[in-house]
Amino acid sequence: MRHLILAALLASNSALAVSLTLSSTDIANGKFMAKAQEFQGFGCSGGNQSPQLSWSGAPAGTAAFAIMVHDPDAPTGSGWWHWQLVNIPKDVTSIAAGAMAPAGSQQMNNDYGAKGFGGACPPPKHGVHRYQFTVHALSQKLELPENASGALTGYMVKAHSLASSTIEALYQRD
Repeated sequence: MRHLILAALLASNSALAVSLTLSSTDIANGKFMAKAQEFQGFGCSGGNQSPQLSWSGAPAGTAAFAIMVHDPDAPTGSGWWHWQLVNIPKDVTSIAAGAMAPAGSQQMNNDYGAKGFGGACPPPKHGVHRYQFTVHALSQKLELPENASGALTGYMVKAHSLASSTIEALYQRD
């Protein structure tokens, strides 16, 4: 009997657990992004503006956050990193559209070779690309060299991620 009561208590606590949730006023799952989120360069003429992002439900022990934006459909063999922002202070839970990196955070080089957000710019007539905007709650601040590769940054983020939430937005160039 005692085991049944304990199991019921554990199940009810799990049901009440808050999970990390990512939301945005600018992008949505399965929806096409606006021209504002398109890159400026490489044949693209968009606004190169990062979307507004907000998150809630960080697990206990969260020391910092990371935002990772990846296009797995880029014809590179490894996708394309559009944004890697790490060590966002744990008290920051949103970023305005086009905002600068919060104080204390670290911008890594994107695959365009620049720090900060690099918008969507799939090859013309390459079909629909998926852009995975993911926030990670990190168990610790990351120690990364200034010129860390996207692969190293991704590895360290995943190694210290307590929870994550993703919005997968779409983009296509004709």
